[in-house]
Amino acid sequence: MELAKQHMDIGLYTNNREDMLRFWQEDVGLQFDHLGKLGGGVQQLRHFLGEGPTGPILKINHARDPLPHAPASGYHEILLARNSCQAPESLTDPDGNRLCLVPPGYLGISGIGIKMNVRSLEKFDDFYGRILELPTVPEAGPHAYACGQSVVIGTESTKAPEDAVQKAQGYRYLTFQIFQADNDYKTIISRGGGAGQEPITLGTTVRFGFIRDPDGNWIELSQRATLTGSLD
Repeated sequence: MELAKQHMDIGLYTNNREDMLRFWQEDVGLQFDHLGKLGGGVQQLRHFLGEGPTGPILKINHARDPLPHAPASGYHEILLARNSCQAPESLTDPDGNRLCLVPPGYLGISGIGIKMNVRSLEKFDDFYGRILELPTVPEAGPHAYACGQSVVIGTESTKAPEDAVQKAQGYRYLTFQIFQADNDYKTIISRGGGAGQEPITLGTTVRFGFIRDPDGNWIELSQRATLTGSLD
């Protein structure tokens, strides 16, 4: 994959709009970007996790209808680097999602990291290392990979899902901003990555599809016109 943005984005789903916005905007201090309509009664409220549009984004997807009850995905905790932070500080949002504010450089993180619960570290390493061809991050441990300046860290856990649900409460997907959604989707599937959704185009804004890791977690491959200049 050739990254169009040197950070990954993180998407969550919630039915608890006001409390969630109060936490992420007021307690954590995230800046609101804009609102997008995803259809089906879902609105996406995008927030900057770092340095504006070229940095990582938190996508708070508020669903009008009750979300299904489902086990947690493998996306266990966000690590967010803050210059004002001297030691790791753990927080939990109103839906129970975990966030840890960390000093820059902690586990090699200068922007954001995501801790993942996985069933097999061998399969995790094969997926992120061979299939996605992401470089390792030795400072974060033996099972950590870099998506640009963002870090994904795997931990073997009995709490890891077997077939993660995409649209349920909690952290549900990562987004990699790339240049060629169709080519990257086909390449990843040919190497053994799981198929989630073939790429589709949303207006003139974005072409995107989803792949899945060995535990069924969802990863969006997004070709966004504001970053790539074209959806062709």
